[in-house]
Amino acid sequence: MWDAYAAAHPDAATASPDYTVEHFGDSPALADQLLAPVVEGAKRATSSLVVEYVIENEPLPRIGTHWIACDGHGTPRVILRTLELRLGRFESVDADFAAAEGEDDRTLESWRREHRRYWMRVCTRLGHEWSEDDEIVMERFAVVWLPEQAD
Repeated sequence: MWDAYAAAHPDAATASPDYTVEHFGDSPALADQLLAPVVEGAKRATSSLVVEYVIENEPLPRIGTHWIACDGHGTPRVILRTLELRLGRFESVDADFAAAEGEDDRTLESWRREHRRYWMRVCTRLGHEWSEDDEIVMERFAVVWLPEQAD
């Protein structure tokens, strides 16, 4: 998939030749659930906790980087490119960003409810006590590959 994208978009691939291969969420079912609105066009943002990157010894995303988003079975489905990044706390997430995440009913209230639940679960697994004061990476992205799904 990456080779086909790089051949079709050599400037973008050369500007940011490194990419990650990831999935949304923390389970195969959630990966599929969150990937569906990406493929359908409703989801163009995601968020994660800075502490997740720190604990897993991973660098924070950078603007312009690519990631291959896989489904719950680990099959690559689309290539995403990071367009915007912002760090903030739980209360700093606004309704526009919540809607761009494309999940549930796309309201800030549901974003807060579901992310609170999700991050409490993830942090328990990581041995970290989640707090609304934890820094959040708010990322906006574009689908850049497959051509029939690209923005």
